[in-house]
Amino acid sequence: MQLRTAFSTERGEVTRFTIQLEYWLDGDWREIVHDQDAPGGHDVTEERLHRDVYRDDGKYRTEEISPPIPANEAFDHAEEDLRENAELFIRRFERWHGVKDRSDP
Repeated sequence: MQLRTAFSTERGEVTRFTIQLEYWLDGDWREIVHDQDAPGGHDVTEERLHRDVYRDDGKYRTEEISPPIPANEAFDHAEEDLRENAELFIRRFERWHGVKDRSDP
């Protein structure tokens, strides 16, 4: 599992970002969940912060996680959300993709 982050800043404040939880499966990093405020995407200051959930190499659903907030705050919130819920998201991904539970011997 890895958490990939990318962001842009202006005067020390995050203006755009992507935070993505990924899982190594079949020789490639697979996207599990991502939160973003990026060009071509959505603007969290107007459209709310949400997470996109991925299943079978495509977006499965979108879940709202906050009301509209500044990008700098959204970045912190999104990172905290993915870190706090990583195990839940990973276990769900493993179940969906038939990956043996890593806690089994």
